[in-house]
Amino acid sequence: MNYQKKLKGMAILLAGTALVATPAAAEFSDDVIRIGIMNDQSGPYADNCGTGSVTSAKLAVEDHGGAINGTPIEIVIADDQNKPDIGVSQALKWVEEDGVDAIIGCSASSIALAVADIMGDKNVPYLVAGSATTETTNSKCNAMTTNWAYNTYTLAKGSVQAQLDKGLDKWYFITVDYTFGKAWQEDATRFIEAAGGEVVGSTLHPLGATDFSSQLLQAQASGATVIGIANAGADLANVLKQAREFGIMDAGQTLAPLGLQVNNVHAIGLEATGGLVVSAPAYWAMNDETKAFTARYGAAFDDRTPNESQLVTYSAVNHLLKAMEASGTDGGEAVMASMRELPITDMISDNVMIREDGVINRPMLKVQVKSADATSGGWDYYDVQGWIDAGDVWPPLADSVCPMVKM
Repeated sequence: MNYQKKLKGMAILLAGTALVATPAAAEFSDDVIRIGIMNDQSGPYADNCGTGSVTSAKLAVEDHGGAINGTPIEIVIADDQNKPDIGVSQALKWVEEDGVDAIIGCSASSIALAVADIMGDKNVPYLVAGSATTETTNSKCNAMTTNWAYNTYTLAKGSVQAQLDKGLDKWYFITVDYTFGKAWQEDATRFIEAAGGEVVGSTLHPLGATDFSSQLLQAQASGATVIGIANAGADLANVLKQAREFGIMDAGQTLAPLGLQVNNVHAIGLEATGGLVVSAPAYWAMNDETKAFTARYGAAFDDRTPNESQLVTYSAVNHLLKAMEASGTDGGEAVMASMRELPITDMISDNVMIREDGVINRPMLKVQVKSADATSGGWDYYDVQGWIDAGDVWPPLADSVCPMVKM
């Protein structure tokens, strides 16, 4: 399939929706469809998802007329504060007391794994739209959990390969000290060593760090040609800005964030990020449909521009609502069956299916951050270099330990 063509969403959408017959009578509990948006609304990852993901979800609801078969759709919001106990208690309250019919998550990986277990036990759909752990669709997979954005494998593979292609194969890592960062470094290390490269060392830092001088000095002294950055959000911004102040790039070492979103580029600036190559599930300017959505998004949310996770959130909520409409219910098992049967076609997806393990089998964009003199202004930050096929960018099913994968 040629993913570089303009996505013709509506035509394929109508054809795909017809594949699942709508029941004669719809059955929605409590006479309300409740969708929970859970993420960091106020901390170091708030700009990655936060209020922006809520806006995307509300636009998806708007595109379905605010109701399905006359049943109103309600968006509810939770700030998990990057704390697993808060995320777990909120998820339990939502599904046991508040009648929430699905959760769209963009939480820290530790929270995502715990919430995925709850949702699997309660038979309530959990759509991961920004949490990067691979395990929600691998060792911790269940029938209710799907991954709509990326994981540490997909992000690391794109970033590492870009450096290996330039002959840069001696790495040192600066990594955030929790499940997400450590898994990210492990995935990257696997790709480096498989290509004959070497990881000469690494150092950890706490989530929400502000001073990276110790980590950067160790990276400078390591003799590595590449300093891999396994963190995100405000942590990523701080380490990149301080690396520039230390003159690391001027001295000949290459910085390689394992993942980057367009809002990070905006916050950090092109002087520190120009030239970085990463993989991305979507980009606001990737086609006419995403540009039109961006105009709507900006009108709804302070003239902001959606990042990758926020575009993916729209895709997830949109498909969830199509599945509820097609199945005529908010019952978890029926909704998930419908989601798996219907092709995903929208502004960023071209007839994509959900894999057995819950991965949305979408290709990824290969993008390079533009230099300051190459941008046309605004949020024109990415030079889209092409597509990475889904089969090349997601963990192979042959290596999966997910019990839903038929070997």
